[in-house]
Amino acid sequence: MVETSDVWNIGQRSAMMGGSVLDDGGAPIKACGVCWSEFSGPTLSNNHVVLSVDSGNFMVEINSLLPGTPYYVRAYATNEAGTSYGNEVTFETGGYQAPLVSTDPVSYINSTSAVSGGFVYGDGGGNIISRGVCWSTSTDPTLDDPHTTDGTGTGQFSSRLEGLLSDTTYYIRAYAVNNTLTAYGNNVIFKTLPDSEAIIFHPILFNPDLTYGTVTDTDWNVYKTIQIGTQTWMAENLKTTTFINNGQIANGNDYLTWENYTLDLYCWYNTDTSYMRNYGLLYNWYAVNTGMLCPSGWHVPSAAEFTTLITSLGGEIVAGGKLKETGTTHWLTPNAEADNGSGFTALPGGYRSASDFMSMGSGGYWWSSTESSSGEASIIFIRSDNASVTTTDVAKSNGISVRCIKD
Repeated sequence: MVETSDVWNIGQRSAMMGGSVLDDGGAPIKACGVCWSEFSGPTLSNNHVVLSVDSGNFMVEINSLLPGTPYYVRAYATNEAGTSYGNEVTFETGGYQAPLVSTDPVSYINSTSAVSGGFVYGDGGGNIISRGVCWSTSTDPTLDDPHTTDGTGTGQFSSRLEGLLSDTTYYIRAYAVNNTLTAYGNNVIFKTLPDSEAIIFHPILFNPDLTYGTVTDTDWNVYKTIQIGTQTWMAENLKTTTFINNGQIANGNDYLTWENYTLDLYCWYNTDTSYMRNYGLLYNWYAVNTGMLCPSGWHVPSAAEFTTLITSLGGEIVAGGKLKETGTTHWLTPNAEADNGSGFTALPGGYRSASDFMSMGSGGYWWSSTESSSGEASIIFIRSDNASVTTTDVAKSNGISVRCIKD
């Protein structure tokens, strides 16, 4: 004889179940446990778990239930004569709750477009089936207003807002939808540029004759990747603001902060977010030295790994031409001998000293992870007026671009 216990500790997806063997029927109990179903009369042909008997009692926490769902439970016990079931107990799991979502700041603001996104940090017990950003010229936009659709699931996502009116103030909110409920993040306000101030973004000119892969960073930026010899490199400059442990990298656009800081910092060239789209961010070496800048499975290259790259492309005198993006869309004339034969697609993102930004258009600079002295680390740089690659040491406080290499 078996008795089913009352169900307790009921959550959205879990509950404690159990029972007692009151009589073994004259033969040893071979198995016991609980079975459950969304329909009355559950048996061993339904969901069940096998447990051991402790003084006639047994219990278990089940963690595979559906939220807001009625269930039927029966304890069971089996001896050599067969299986018997206890009384039926019913309960209902907790219902779905609203997801939890926050809205990202707005960047890349232009006359008719902008970039934002959000972070879904709670699914409300269900599956996030849709997420994105909605916008309006009035506060608290909803899905009845224009909106993006940017994938499913929890975590960070990026959204590109298109078709905006120029010189107009907008309110945006991230949203997330689970099985039954929709939730919105905080309002963020921004204003598009007038048509007269519109920024023209020229796409990066990757080598059309090569095959690129992709990798995604912690901020959900997606980068092209390229194999060069025995190495696999990012074919774009890093632009993450988040370490792989989800810690935030400090923003150092303020000159005083940048000059005196000896911990991790990033900034935009000329403190203008529009540069980030193609040129990525500039980081000090203290951010590089954390070992947490690159996506999982990738790292900031050492000076030796840069040497391997340069050697595979024919050496310092000619390798720059094979690394540089072709043409003068981003590089200043003459962009000497640039053919991007490697697919690396180097861009002239310039650099930041303690007090100024320099060389946008004329030079590209990339950190290595190699420390050369207590105050300096190794970099490579390429210029528009020749085809060479130069290796040198600079102050760790400089703001320099980063390319990641696969482990």
